Amino acid sequence: MGKRFCRFLIAVPKLMAWQRALSVSLLAFSLALSALSLTAKAETAQPEAESSDNPLKQLSLEELGSVKVTTASKEPEEVWNTSAAVYVITHDDIERSGASSIPEALRLAPGVEVARIDSSKWSIGIRGFGSRLSRSVLVLIDGRTVYTTLIAGTYWEVQDYLLEDIDRIEVIRGPGGIIWGPNAVNGVINIITKNSKDTHGEYVSAGGGSVDQGFFNTRYGGGDGKTFDYRMYAKGFDRGPEYHPDNVNFDRWRDAQIGFRVDWAANNRDSFSLHGDMYDQGNGESVDVTSYTAPNSVIVNSTAPLFGANLTMQWKRVLSEGNDLQLSAYYDRTNRQESDFSDIRNTFDVDFLERFRLPARQQISWGLGARSSKGDDRVVTSGLVFIPYNRTDLLFTAFLQDEIALVPNKLSFSFGTKALKTNYTGLQWEPSGRLLWTPTQHQTLWAAFTHALRTPSDGERDFYLLGVAGPPVEGFPFLARFNANPNFHSEELNGYEIGYRRLISKNVYLDLASFYNHYGDLFSEDILGAPYIETNPGPPHILIPAHFGNGLVGTTTGGEIAPDWKVTNRWRLRASYSYLLMQLEKGTGSLDIGSASPTEGSSPKHQVMAQSALDISKAFNLDLDYRFVSDLPGLTPVVPSYSTGDARFAWQAREHLQFSVVGRNLFQPHHVEFISDPEPQGIGIKRSVYGQIAWRH
Repeated sequence: MGKRFCRFLIAVPKLMAWQRALSVSLLAFSLALSALSLTAKAETAQPEAESSDNPLKQLSLEELGSVKVTTASKEPEEVWNTSAAVYVITHDDIERSGASSIPEALRLAPGVEVARIDSSKWSIGIRGFGSRLSRSVLVLIDGRTVYTTLIAGTYWEVQDYLLEDIDRIEVIRGPGGIIWGPNAVNGVINIITKNSKDTHGEYVSAGGGSVDQGFFNTRYGGGDGKTFDYRMYAKGFDRGPEYHPDNVNFDRWRDAQIGFRVDWAANNRDSFSLHGDMYDQGNGESVDVTSYTAPNSVIVNSTAPLFGANLTMQWKRVLSEGNDLQLSAYYDRTNRQESDFSDIRNTFDVDFLERFRLPARQQISWGLGARSSKGDDRVVTSGLVFIPYNRTDLLFTAFLQDEIALVPNKLSFSFGTKALKTNYTGLQWEPSGRLLWTPTQHQTLWAAFTHALRTPSDGERDFYLLGVAGPPVEGFPFLARFNANPNFHSEELNGYEIGYRRLISKNVYLDLASFYNHYGDLFSEDILGAPYIETNPGPPHILIPAHFGNGLVGTTTGGEIAPDWKVTNRWRLRASYSYLLMQLEKGTGSLDIGSASPTEGSSPKHQVMAQSALDISKAFNLDLDYRFVSDLPGLTPVVPSYSTGDARFAWQAREHLQFSVVGRNLFQPHHVEFISDPEPQGIGIKRSVYGQIAWRH
């Protein structure tokens, strides 16, 4: 492996010479601007406290490393005290990246594989298993799970929010089952919005460009800043199609969304929040609709109407330090009407958590949860059927965790387990143990073992999927059908992790993490027997019987390194490198027809990200991003490696008025990032530019 890696490092610069030249030119330009800004600063030196409002000038790396996160334990704790591979994408990181969607912002986190499929669809994975629905990653927005039990995963196109009101995105690379339960196998993405006391006043932004053709955002917030605060927002956009070699530009995307949040602090002990959102989308798509009647396969280009609404309530009572109660509940309604299937779903969820301290330096956390998700999936085409079409998915959970301070403020050990039961499984367990050592205030070494589960979905247990297997044989259509598998059971992971983070000096921060994961009972596509002539349903056809099984096993090995260097008060450099080695194979007695190679080849082995954030002056900012993603050999056709870059230039014209210009994917006219049926050659992600004007008061 070491020799292959060395050859890779030698080959990349040769293969990407002109991209490297451009990136070096951009960096040189950044250095030149930095020199000018430092000269200007020397001529007009002011105390640090009087600098502009740009957080890059106000927060040191020590303060950034002390940001409190909640995803690892559901309780605020500093990154230094977190025994997990956590990365925080702050509000200012999102703004300065020029991202216009949550998936674009996720590119900033090491170990997260983000590939754009078309204008509205994404493949996102963490440490492998990248796919359209990210089935091994649990995604939450303010504690509300947006993972669907229909076909296991997250519909990223409808996970939208006013980016101005996102406080941070916490990304846990690695399993998080003990706290969050099933499906947090490879990671957790927790999108956390600002408390409404931090969003008083008016905000309006608008803009447009070559692909992001037009967008508008507005928000108003008020309150007393102490006991009662609120905000309301509305947003909408119209996004054009990406590059299609056949000029069938089906993927235009439009969206309108509104929402609100209320925060109420009744006293010093109790806090309450209520927030909700509603969206209405038109999602351009191309679908291969298959049926038993001729013609058996038809490509349908349409605009799918997508609608959803949600309401979330959270309450917390602090009894004393380390002793509190939390209760949260949400309702989520989704309505997807696509060319080949329909899903109308109502989800109710309630979750309770208590924390308290015991003698001998122990912190106990325990909780209970219940979820009901009722789906109505009526038949749209005979080639895609859920039986029964109307059913309710249930999830019941309980967890217990004990954190023991072996050496106060130096060494701690936490262990516990999550117990869960669904309508498809019996009682299952997700145990975990984590060790944390902090030899100094700004140095952390941690290690962890976790057993995690991905529970069965309707798409495996109650799903019938028809496809054309080949040209007709002796006049009979040649079809294959994946039948429902009532014996499909949970995928399993045993994960081993170790990590290290350190503030090396006042201006240099380093984060390292490595992992070894062993998987069992992974999703497979199993052939059940020889082809035969089926007459019912008619007309007669030749059928290959199959189902989705648990026929794959395998391992993933890899790691991430993320250095951060604050060169001056005006200039910050960040980078990350992620390495992933996936090895999947058939398990004993497996009937899989060859899904191991496509699965392990759907995530890049190497990823590189480099970022430069430069304050040219109080009024001008320049941000440059470079990324390299290695090839995806498991897809057909193979997606080649690519390098590209983004740039953002912002001008704070007045105290409340900002202009910005963002260029994305600047190194080539278009490039393919992922393959998705039925587009045979993949859709090219275009080079694009957009401008924005924003007013805050």
